[in-house]
Amino acid sequence: MNAPVIVLSHPQLGENIGAAARAMANFGLSELRLANPQCPWPNERALAMAVTAKDIVEEAKVYPNLRSALGDLEIVYATTARDRGTTKEVITPAEAARRLHAQSGHRTALLFGNERAGLDNEEISLCDAAITIPTAGFASINLGQAVLISCYEWYRAMDTTPPAKIEHGPVHRRPSREELFRLFEHIEHDLTESGFLFPPNKRAVMVRGIRAMIHRARLTYQETQTLRGMLVALTKGKYRGEKNVKDA
Repeated sequence: MNAPVIVLSHPQLGENIGAAARAMANFGLSELRLANPQCPWPNERALAMAVTAKDIVEEAKVYPNLRSALGDLEIVYATTARDRGTTKEVITPAEAARRLHAQSGHRTALLFGNERAGLDNEEISLCDAAITIPTAGFASINLGQAVLISCYEWYRAMDTTPPAKIEHGPVHRRPSREELFRLFEHIEHDLTESGFLFPPNKRAVMVRGIRAMIHRARLTYQETQTLRGMLVALTKGKYRGEKNVKDA
């Protein structure tokens, strides 16, 4: 997928490095670089925070400075929470993701500064553009969270997950046509017996309306069975409406 490298400049806390690795694993990135980390390395807290992304932490490459960490990369975007007063194009994480996917075949990276002050002007000057995550006003974002947002946008730019779906497990699958037909027959029989489908000349229109309503509900198999069970309970008198009214 030509995923970008994640580069952390002077990270101070092992926990944040672990959180960054975990975010990378969530969204399909695997190469982590640390430029002059300020915490002991290897770091047990980073491993603990990474959980199942420990391999990313264990395989992280450590560099003495940022220039060496970026040396073999072709396109680098720097993340910054505020205007640094330099002439640099500023883009959103979503736009950065779009551009990164368009750079197929190139070595790309997302650069993040340390927890205390972020990236300085010198570090930003080494990059092609700056990324600022839009916020409601309070711009400071935890390092792990910033990595998470950027990795998510990169993944989302190629994700084909439908915007909405219904999970169908063994009992939550959609009913077959035959199962749906039996539900129709059950409802229509009980409504006929109760006198609801009256007068006879309007029965067909009412039945079609009821079937359309059921179709729109997109019931699962389990829901069709539950509905039929409710009808049985009602018609056999297992539900005592009068008792409920008195109890109320």
